[in-house]
Order: sequence, then structure tokens, then C-alpha cells
Amino acid sequence: MIISASYKTDIPTFYGGWFMNRLQAGYCRMVNPYNKRVYRVALDRDSVDGFFFWTKNIEPFMKYLPQIKAAGYPFIVQYTINGYPRVLEQRVVDTSRSVQTFRKTVEEFGTRVAIWRYDTIVISSETPAEFHLSNFRRLAEALQGATDEVVISFAHLYKKTHRNMNWAAQRFGFSWRDPPADEKRQLATQLAEIAHKFGIQLALCSQPEYVVPGTKEARCVDVVRLAEVAGKAIVAKPRGNRKECGCFCARDIGEYDTCPHGCVYCYAVQNRDLAQRRFRQHDPNSEFLFPPPAGAIEADTQTDLLTQLPLFRTE
Repeated sequence: MIISASYKTDIPTFYGGWFMNRLQAGYCRMVNPYNKRVYRVALDRDSVDGFFFWTKNIEPFMKYLPQIKAAGYPFIVQYTINGYPRVLEQRVVDTSRSVQTFRKTVEEFGTRVAIWRYDTIVISSETPAEFHLSNFRRLAEALQGATDEVVISFAHLYKKTHRNMNWAAQRFGFSWRDPPADEKRQLATQLAEIAHKFGIQLALCSQPEYVVPGTKEARCVDVVRLAEVAGKAIVAKPRGNRKECGCFCARDIGEYDTCPHGCVYCYAVQNRDLAQRRFRQHDPNSEFLFPPPAGAIEADTQTDLLTQLPLFRTE
């Protein structure tokens, strides 16, 4: 089983202590947000093929990576570095530090371990297409030689994302828009050309309609890359969290509405105050990243975990 930690929240930045406690215990418990069932997820070495860590700042987690590797767990880091204005990413670490820790990660664990994410692409008065071309070039040059892939996506405008973007635009005095498909494809083409100049392949996450020559569909949870890092074969079925997703099957152990980075375009947070409050209430010694809601039902077993409803919520 592949473990995702986590596309619902930034475990490496904010919950590393909890993760290591659960790794030592050999399991964690989590709640399916659809059916409210509580599951026990095995984290022992025999049960786990490897980890995919999703983060915007690996620095607080760096002290744990050698321990994870020494315990025999292969891992991939999906590292988001956007360099956006503070009105869009209020509490994200400065890009110069992110680039430094990205490079430190690959120097210690190999270039196949880390993937750059320039995600999500937001078109606004603060970040027009010209901003992205210049900003992306700057970051691609800074990461040249440290990664061979960059994953992008254009903003998925779910109800809560739309609501949060409108709130931020009114609060901080900017405007934003959802560009037409041809404009997105043109920008993807231009970004792919820039990435290519620095030896980086551009991939699109869950948006095959914007794949253009020079790009490919992303497999963010990629069993082939994980097997290369592990140095042995790993078997997993292609099964993403939504129909457009190219990922292989994985079990995510995160929890929605727990990331206090403050990114207004984030699909995993209803509002920043809620996420900050839940972060403050977090208990690193708990079996759960965050306690289950009232009415949660204990599942009989962890059997068939990977055939439960996908843990991707869009409301």
C-alpha cells in the first residue's frame, strides 16, 4: 500500500511530530469524509510500499527524512513552490528558503525523490499571465538540475474555492478570473518551453484538456518513480481521486481544514480561521490527525480500505 501524506494538508510542515509518532506506533486512524467511517491504516514496514509527501516547506521535516529512509521506507516529495504575493499565500515560506531546502533534499536523497509543483495557477490582477511567465522562469532556473519534472494545474473552482477567492479579492483589493481554455493551453505551452530550457518536463495534474505538445498528464502518485527510488518493483493499480486523475492507488492519511498556510485558492480548506483553529487543537500524540466528528462510525476492519469512496471532497 502506498501512503499519501497528504494532499489534504501539509503534514511535513505542520504535523511531522504526529507522523513520526504514528510511524513508530505502526498505524494511524482516519475518517472517511463521505461516509464518516473510522479506519485503522497500517503504517508498519511490511504494509507500506512507500510514502508520498506533499508540502510547501519541507524544512521542519528534514530531521525526520533520514530516520524514515533508515527504517526502509522509500518516499517521494511533491514540493510546491509558487512564489505568489501574500494576498494569495499568506503564510508560505519565502521561495529562496524553499529552493534551498528542495536542493538540500535532492542532494541528500537523490534527484528522483523531489518533484516541483507550480500549483495552482491563479490568473489575477496580482498574477497575470506575464507574472507567471517571469516568475516560473525564475524558479525553473533556480531549480535547474535539482528536478526533472514540474507539475502544474489551473485553479479548480469548486464552491468553496470560488467563495474564498471572492472573499480575498474583496478583502485585499484585487480581481481574478477563470481564463478560457485556449488561454490556458497557450500559457501551458509557454511554461513548457521555459521548463524545457532548464531540463524540466512539464506535466498537468488532472486536466488532460490542457495537455499540449511538450507537456504530459501528471501522475503525482507515480509507482514507477517510487520503484526507482526503492530499487525494487512496486505493484499498484492506476486509480486516482477523480476521473481525470492519473495517479496510482494510494491511501491518504490527512484531514481537510487543518492546513494553516492560508492559500486562498486551496481546495482542501473551507476557511483559514477554521484551519488555524484546528491546527491549534491538534494533539501530536493522538491516533488521529484530528479527532473524528460526532456520529463517526467505527469500521469493522481495515479490509478493502482501497475500495472505499475516494477521499476527495469538492464542496
